[in-house]
Amino acid sequence: MDRRKGLPALVIATTLVIASCAEQPKADAAMSEKTNPAGSGKAPAVVETATLGGGCFWCVEAVYQELDGVLSVASGYAGGTVDNPTYEQVCGGRTGHAEVAQIQFDPARTSYEKILEVFFKTHDPTTLNRQGNDSGTQYRSVIFTHDAKQLETATRIKKELDASGAWDDPIVTEITPLPKFWKAENYHQNYYRDNPSQGYCRMVIAPKLEKFRKVFKEDLKKPSS
Repeated sequence: MDRRKGLPALVIATTLVIASCAEQPKADAAMSEKTNPAGSGKAPAVVETATLGGGCFWCVEAVYQELDGVLSVASGYAGGTVDNPTYEQVCGGRTGHAEVAQIQFDPARTSYEKILEVFFKTHDPTTLNRQGNDSGTQYRSVIFTHDAKQLETATRIKKELDASGAWDDPIVTEITPLPKFWKAENYHQNYYRDNPSQGYCRMVIAPKLEKFRKVFKEDLKKPSS
């Protein structure tokens, strides 16, 4: 589905938000990071990376850009069989890639566990190859891990969530080591921020962002972040 044409027809003992991406445009210049530098003027001692797929990468990017401790978010593709895939190829389901967001974060300000908490609360991990109206393997729920510790953490959290009964259906999120991340075309980067009035952004991303902000209000970036 080409969304440029618009929208078609832990255990974590908190309220789970299972929604399709979004919010009303609140262009807060003080929070804007574009390619999202930390904004503090001081580079973190350690930077870690998470790569996640939870449906449309515009949605995932928009959420994590507002999470405190996140330094940058890049939309891209992972998990497929073709080098340097294009959006059209991935959208057509011909390459095996998932749309993903690669998130660089400061572990002194946020944790991998928090990154995954946000992940599981801002998409439905029980629908196979689908998020809302976005359907296809490119929209699968997937965690691409960067090391053995991430693999253990993601596997444990998924198992705990399944055992908790947080969802009526089993979690189908794929967990696998990251083979290769391919950054998407430039026009996909910062998509929601640059195109808040686009149909998909208004109808899908905006409502998801609004719910994310309510549930994670203590974890949002401050104006000086």
